[in-house]
Amino acid sequence: MRGGKSTLSGVHVNDETAMRVTAYWAAVKIIAETIASLPLNVYQAKGDERVRAPNHPLYEVLHFQANPEMPAYTFRETFQGHICNWGNGYSFIDRNGAGQVSALWPLLPDRTRPDRDEQGNLIYWTLLPKTNEPRRLDAFDVLHIPGFGFDGVVGYNPIKLAQEAIGLSIASEEFGAAFFGNGATPSGVIEYPAALSDKALENYKKEARSAYQGLSNAHKLMILEEGLKYHQVTIPPDAAQFLETRKFQIAEIARIFRVPLHMLQELDRATNNNIEHQSIEFVVHTIRPWLVRWEQYLRMKLLSQRERRLGFYAEFNVEGLLRGDTKSRFEAYGVALDKGWMSPNEVRRKENENPYPGGDAYRVPLNTAKVNPDGSTSTEEVKQGNEQTTE
Repeated sequence: MRGGKSTLSGVHVNDETAMRVTAYWAAVKIIAETIASLPLNVYQAKGDERVRAPNHPLYEVLHFQANPEMPAYTFRETFQGHICNWGNGYSFIDRNGAGQVSALWPLLPDRTRPDRDEQGNLIYWTLLPKTNEPRRLDAFDVLHIPGFGFDGVVGYNPIKLAQEAIGLSIASEEFGAAFFGNGATPSGVIEYPAALSDKALENYKKEARSAYQGLSNAHKLMILEEGLKYHQVTIPPDAAQFLETRKFQIAEIARIFRVPLHMLQELDRATNNNIEHQSIEFVVHTIRPWLVRWEQYLRMKLLSQRERRLGFYAEFNVEGLLRGDTKSRFEAYGVALDKGWMSPNEVRRKENENPYPGGDAYRVPLNTAKVNPDGSTSTEEVKQGNEQTTE
C-alpha cells in the first residue's frame, strides 16, 4: 500500500505513516506479541482424550523454529503484524521429501496477492525480493490467513478503511509538534510605530525568531525597543482542545483493533478492578477470534487429509491469560478439588508443576450420596472411594 492516499485532514496515510502513530503501533504490537507468546502445540485426538504430539514434524515448526532464520515466536509475531496492518498474512510453505511441512517463510503482504488461473483455481503472485520479478505460487504452497472480509479469500486493509481516523491522529500530532516548536505559547503580534523597509522587516523577523521561537527559548523575557509594542493573540478554543482530540483519537485506534484503552496507556478511567475484567474481555473478544482463524487455517493448509483423519490438529493455550489473581485462582481450584471434577495433578499441570504419585485420584465429598435407579440413596460407595484416595 506504500504511496497511500491523502485524507481530508491533509496528511498522507499508508502502512508506514500509520505505524508512526504511537497508539496504532501499540495496538498492532499488543495483538501480535500476545498471539506470538501463547503456547502453540500439535495434538492428536484419541477418542474422548487428546495427547500432545511432540514427534510430529509440524510441532517443531509451530512450537520452536519456523524456519532456519526465525524462531516460532518471531514468525508468529511478524505474521500477525502483517494481518493487523494489511489485513492479510502470507507465508510460503516449505515441505520435505515426504510432503511434510519443514519451514514457513513470511511473504510481504504489499508484494503478494491472490488471483485465479484460467480454470478458476486459487493461485498467488509474489514479487521476488531482489529482482521484483513476479513469481506464481500454487495455493498448496501458501499459508494465507485473511482478516475480516466479504469474499472469504481476501481480508480488508484496516489502514484503508480507517484512513481518516488515522489521518486525524497524524494531523493532531503534527499540530502539537508545531505548537510546541513555536514556543508552546500563543503567538503574538509586534507593533512598530513607523514603517519599515522590506529588508529591515525581514532582518527583525529573523532576529525575533532566533531569540524567542522554540522550546529552548520559551518564557524568555522579551525586550522591546524604539516604541515597539507586543500584542498577545489568544489561541482559538478549538485549537486549545488538541489534547482532547488526541485522547479521542487514541480511543478511535483502540476501536479499530478492539483493544482496551489501558493497553494503549490511556488510564484516565482505569481502575484495578475494571482493568482485570477488560483484560479478560481482550482475550475473549479480541485474541480468541484471531486464534480460531489461526487454528483452522493451520489445520487446513499444513496437515494432510490423512493426518486430519488421524486426529492431528494445532491449538493455542490461552489459560495463562485467563488465570486471574492468585487468590481467586486457588479458591477456584479448591472448589474443583472438593467437588471431584479435577484431580490434584490436573491442578498442578495448570500451574506448571510436576505431578506426584497418587495425584490422579478424584475426591468426592462424604455427604454426597449416589441416587440409585429405585430412588434410594447410598453413601457407602462414596465413603469407600474417599478412603481409597486418602490411603
